[in-house]
Amino acid sequence: MLDIKFIRQNPEKVKKGCRKKQVKVDITRVLTIDQEKRKYQKTLEELRAKQRRLSFETPLPLKKLTGIKKEIKKIEPRVKEKEQELKNLLLQIPNLPFDNVPEGKDEKENVVIKEWGVKPKFDFKPKDYLELAEKLDLIDVKRAAKISGTRFGILKKEAVFLKFALRNFASEILIKEGFIPIDPPVMIRPEIMQAMGYVERGRDEIYYLKDDNLCLIGTAEQALGPIHADEILEEKQLPKRYIAFTPCFRREAGSYGKDTKGIFRVHQFDKIEMFSFSHPQKSQKEHQFLLSCEEKLMQALKIPYRMVQICTGDLGDPAAAKYDIEAWLPGQGCYRETHSTSNCTDFQARRLNIRYKEKSGKLSFVYTLNGTAFAIGRILIAIFENYQQKDGSIKIPEVLQKYLGRKKVIR
Repeated sequence: MLDIKFIRQNPEKVKKGCRKKQVKVDITRVLTIDQEKRKYQKTLEELRAKQRRLSFETPLPLKKLTGIKKEIKKIEPRVKEKEQELKNLLLQIPNLPFDNVPEGKDEKENVVIKEWGVKPKFDFKPKDYLELAEKLDLIDVKRAAKISGTRFGILKKEAVFLKFALRNFASEILIKEGFIPIDPPVMIRPEIMQAMGYVERGRDEIYYLKDDNLCLIGTAEQALGPIHADEILEEKQLPKRYIAFTPCFRREAGSYGKDTKGIFRVHQFDKIEMFSFSHPQKSQKEHQFLLSCEEKLMQALKIPYRMVQICTGDLGDPAAAKYDIEAWLPGQGCYRETHSTSNCTDFQARRLNIRYKEKSGKLSFVYTLNGTAFAIGRILIAIFENYQQKDGSIKIPEVLQKYLGRKKVIR
């Protein structure tokens, strides 16, 4: 949520930021409602002050006090009404993109800023991961469909061991970087989901359990961000970094016809997520740090990738800046997204009321950042396709072999 004072002082900047994100919000109406709310609030405060003054007079001016009480009763509902109307409007305003974010309407205008690694060369036509995995009995989407329908998969045998290997490998690397491992709930309250900024333009993606009034998380970020809601951190505690390994649930409402086969785009998947509560002035450095962690993990696996800076029109509501890492998939002959990392500034912290105390004693909102360590299914896909052999076997990346009893090849 943006600070209303900032909106009052920078209405054109807010309008421009919304336009860049392709979001239509009537900022003029926001300011009008804010002005009306403040007018009613001022009148209410004046009436209460007058009521207090008269209550000390002797004898008590009962007739005047009764009149003021009636006026207060009339105006209080108006103040609450305007407060709620203003809050609803403020929730519609996305976080503003940083000035250095490339302007564009959609993902087609994202900017490739780096490529790493050498694409593997094969003396045979590389296969798609699903063909490889089904022949080795590592993934079963047909039986998963019998259980749950489309967009589900069953991991089997070495695929399961690789899943745990990726979790343990990422944890070992990131704990050394100061991340605290967390095992959070995967069901959160709707108001918490809204506070994280995923409801106004993401409601259709969320699995909502009506009888329990709970939402299933689509990423561990949604459960990690609220950990310090309504808390005040000490400045020396920042950055405060967490990692979590959780199942994630997405309806994939906007992906009709896309990636309907296999496990690339599914309703349930496992992910290791990084999250950081940062000092505002150090948030861009922290963002680069999260990005470097993603690169470190990918380079350890020796999977070729490219880094993409996300344009304004492809940014979600909470993000002011975002980078994706896309792995090279030789079986598909293209790059596909495996990681993302975002700087959400104080957008989420303001909604969650997470602040820190400066040395001077001043309280300010922290900045929140998130980043993918591994989205398990997609990394398995990248491993299968990049490490495939002519005979249909799959080599195991060297850094993961110790987690699989030093096994080197899946046959």
